Amino acid sequence: MGQSSIKVLVESLEKKSRLLDDIIQENEVQEDILKQEELDMDALNASTDRIGSMTEALEKLDDGFEAVYERTREELIANKDAYRGEIAQMKKLIGEITDKVVRINAARMRNKTRADQQFKKSRDQIGKATSRMKASRNYYNSMNNLHYVSPQFYDSKK
Repeated sequence: MGQSSIKVLVESLEKKSRLLDDIIQENEVQEDILKQEELDMDALNASTDRIGSMTEALEKLDDGFEAVYERTREELIANKDAYRGEIAQMKKLIGEITDKVVRINAARMRNKTRADQQFKKSRDQIGKATSRMKASRNYYNSMNNLHYVSPQFYDSKK
């Protein structure tokens, strides 16, 4: 083990921080989409797909970080003084990452609430349109039957 493994850990945390920044920006894009009066499902789906791919990249970074950390953990613990600067930098990055994750989770909850409201509004509009169509169909059928007079003197016996 050496400085290269420690640099890999630091670089991994830096990449994760940048990726979380991208997710925060994409959450803001989703928020703007959900604030619109008319919901753009294509834009929302595209945004959700982008966040999904970023989340997969985060998982890969986490897995790689864990693998490298498991190999270097004992060396880091045994030689804390030699790696003091790198350890401090990693602690700082982990703190920043934690703050960003909290921000992302809060934004996701807000966006989920907005999405639920938008979907409820869409369902209500669909329900109103369905009841209007039903009323129109009933009116049409009743008007067509208004002029129809059934035979009064028709003998159905043979």
